[in-house]
Amino acid sequence: MCLVGESWSILILRDLTQGLSHYDEFRKSLGISPSMLSKRLNELTEACLIKKTLYQDNPPRYAYSLTEKGEDFLPVIATLLAFGNKHASPDGIDTQMMHVDTHQRIDPIVVDERTGVPLQLKDIVFGGGPANSEKKIATLKRRNLPLTASG
Repeated sequence: MCLVGESWSILILRDLTQGLSHYDEFRKSLGISPSMLSKRLNELTEACLIKKTLYQDNPPRYAYSLTEKGEDFLPVIATLLAFGNKHASPDGIDTQMMHVDTHQRIDPIVVDERTGVPLQLKDIVFGGGPANSEKKIATLKRRNLPLTASG
């Protein structure tokens, strides 16, 4: 199952991180068709990235919120926003991340959790993992890449 590989899903998750929670808010923000929005909300719910809570019985209306798994997607949203602000904002930046208390701008970077060192492509190699398949192992060996990480 593809959890968030589709742009509408990423935009819904983005809107959830920015405080939107109702179907009509997503429709207005995204300009998405009702059928597509319903489909994406159902897929995100089934993937346990969001949960829905009934807030009105007749007609039934739901509020959507991020699950813990959905909150784990925040670094992706943050770095996509930073990338867009830097490379795809011809009219200027219209959304910035700020600290909730100080309102100081937040500029996300990706760092190694163990060392705190910012990641740079020149310092990274993509090797294998614990679930290497035989085909993956053969490819890694052919390319002289590590089969698994040390440490």
